[in-house]
Amino acid sequence: MTKPHAGPSPDEIKEKQALDDALEEGLEETFPGSDPVNVTQPAPTLGDNHVKRSD
Repeated sequence: MTKPHAGPSPDEIKEKQALDDALEEGLEETFPGSDPVNVTQPAPTLGDNHVKRSD
């Protein structure tokens, strides 16, 4: 026979809550995560005439 599961210990509950809080904070810090990353260089504007670019 197997023993019934007693459930998580108070330390396990605290650790899980700390991990959940850290995950939530990380998600809030990176919001909005759905914005696409701009991987192209925009074309120079008239205000960029003083900037020397190398190709």
